Amino acid sequence: MRALLSARIGADFNRLWTASAISNIGDGVTMAAGPLLVASISDNPSLVAGAVFAQQLPCLLIGLISGAWVDRVDRRTTVVVVDLLRAAALAVLTVTITADTVTIPIVYLVVFLLGVGETLADNAMGAMIPAIVAPEHLAAANARLGATFSIGNQFLAKPLGTWLFVISAALPFGLDALTFAACAALIAGVRPVPPSQNHERTSLRREIGAGIRWLWDHRLLRTTAITMGVGNIAFCAAFAVFVVYCRDRLGLSEVGYGVLLTAFAAGGLLGAGVAARLSRRFGNPTLLRAGLIIEVGVHLTLAVTTSPWTAAAVLTVFSVHTMVWGVITATIGQRTVPDHFRGRVSSVYFLLQTGGAALGSLLGGILAGVWSITTPFWIAAVAMVLITVCAWRPLGEA
Repeated sequence: MRALLSARIGADFNRLWTASAISNIGDGVTMAAGPLLVASISDNPSLVAGAVFAQQLPCLLIGLISGAWVDRVDRRTTVVVVDLLRAAALAVLTVTITADTVTIPIVYLVVFLLGVGETLADNAMGAMIPAIVAPEHLAAANARLGATFSIGNQFLAKPLGTWLFVISAALPFGLDALTFAACAALIAGVRPVPPSQNHERTSLRREIGAGIRWLWDHRLLRTTAITMGVGNIAFCAAFAVFVVYCRDRLGLSEVGYGVLLTAFAAGGLLGAGVAARLSRRFGNPTLLRAGLIIEVGVHLTLAVTTSPWTAAAVLTVFSVHTMVWGVITATIGQRTVPDHFRGRVSSVYFLLQTGGAALGSLLGGILAGVWSITTPFWIAAVAMVLITVCAWRPLGEA
């Protein structure tokens, strides 16, 4: 059955999917080892947090520009070149760690370059999928990509990255460099995906403006983009202090905290497995609306419960919802957005999600520090109620 599905989706997507699987493992390994590397150089918590911000910064600075650029060029070539450059940056970091010459500025520079590459490659990969997958198979393709992320990035890579760092601090980053080189080789085998002939080359500023206007004029996609951005603020405000919440509110040790994160990853894997079937059975409007109600319920439950079992259950449900929501919205966008606008529209989504996450993380720490550890969850619940009311009717167009 799986072989039949792979044959229907196509060899090009299978190469892209394999590259995504390898890349997810490499990214997860670096995400686990990166903070350990910074902490081994400096005891300053601000410097550890700064490395995360340095990787997020490119999306905020050049996210919209990268979307316009992706609409101008061959997307396959863009991914290949960017992956090779990311492999080179990680190779340099690996050498400096091995030679014991690594410094905080070097780490910051490398993760910033990785962030630039991620901004370009993610936009290009997202725009490639509708060009190599038939519309009727897009939901299945997105679900496979989501499942790969859950397995590779969440389950396998995080413990692997920590284990490799213990053996040798350079190993995780050397492995990630190899994964990027492998991804470049795989994507090079995909047929070219040139820019649309409908694309009108003007200035980058005007092209970005045209993409934003197209998205704003489409009520459904405008609603999902804003909902995801504001929802990210609410989610990240609540979960920015989740490790402290687990310790002080739920009474969990570090092991218990890890178990909750595993439950979250398991929910994502389950959601990827059922997303396409749920969409066919209940329809997109019902699932998108139900997802917003689930988010309200999750935040309220975490605000009042002191039971780790209850928290694990609602986090699993929440993770199923986020994966289903992601598959549905990605598929709708791929089927709806014209090819010559795909990079620019995707870049707006990425900008809203990343900006929402950064703002939410900042607000969550402030709110928990001023009031209590559950305050961000109460505020997130109220915010999601407002989002649900505003988005309810437009989501009916899904």
